[in-house]
Amino acid sequence: MLNSITDIEGIKVGHAQDLEAATGCTVVLCEEGATAGVDVRGGAPGTRETDLMNPSNLVEKVHAIYLSGGSAFGLDGASGVMQFLEERGIGFETAAAKVPIVPGAVLYDLSIGNPKVRPDKAMGYEACLNASDENTLIGNVGAGTGATVGKILGDEYSMKGGLGNASVQVGELKVAAIVAVNCLGDIIDIETGEIIAGALNKNKNGFANTMKLLQMGMPNPSVFATNTTIGVVATNAKLTKSAANRVAFMAHDGYARAINPVHTMFDGDTIFCLATGKVDADISIVGALAADVMARAIIRGVKAAKSLYGRICYEEFRALYKNFE
Repeated sequence: MLNSITDIEGIKVGHAQDLEAATGCTVVLCEEGATAGVDVRGGAPGTRETDLMNPSNLVEKVHAIYLSGGSAFGLDGASGVMQFLEERGIGFETAAAKVPIVPGAVLYDLSIGNPKVRPDKAMGYEACLNASDENTLIGNVGAGTGATVGKILGDEYSMKGGLGNASVQVGELKVAAIVAVNCLGDIIDIETGEIIAGALNKNKNGFANTMKLLQMGMPNPSVFATNTTIGVVATNAKLTKSAANRVAFMAHDGYARAINPVHTMFDGDTIFCLATGKVDADISIVGALAADVMARAIIRGVKAAKSLYGRICYEEFRALYKNFE
């Protein structure tokens, strides 16, 4: 196990990014098709093809999940993923063509780097070319390139977020997650309950503590509408569409354990679920493990991030302020 979503056989991951512009995209490929579900909890989502995963609708399997920066502009990159898959004869069979099914979600990273540069069709295609079944890259890569966390006091006091992944195996069952962490809230150590990244205080030598600020009745919400955490959980379990949606639903508990507050009106928090259908498993067990690996992926992504455009990262902040609270 590589502690990566690529630990699930049949899953590949590719990234493409522009570090100068501070944006990028990530593609999770399942070229043989995977049963999929989704759960959107945030109040400001940017998504595509999520209705297809409703159990009452026709399509049973998807061929990729696209995660991206660039806000709504970044949805353009999914066209590159569709081109990549179509060229390889992968898609939903219709009378005229095979149509690749590529749901996706975006996060807002326009306030860091160059807001005029966003993931596009070419970058989505590049991410597919970079896809591997042993991709363990985390931090400032793909959809996590321009991610930041802790924006209750505005971008000036935020810290660097990033892309994380994690996996677990219980017998033959495997469950894994990948996530781009770009939240309004603070990042919480799931072992100690302490803040490890988030909104900085006015001196930038400690944490402001977002929940305490909210309890004090501040600030004006209009200053922090620049967020969203997006991720995918994958498993080798046999799941129906209904079960995949339930696992995505349960995986949001991982967000709640590692991000506080979460699912606000200014976050578009979304989780997809992919099931490759190799082993029998109880839905509740799969969902519980999905929440666990999602929380760990969030922590790993933030800890692996590097400082960028004045947003200090966990590692650098920890070195400067070893006794911070």
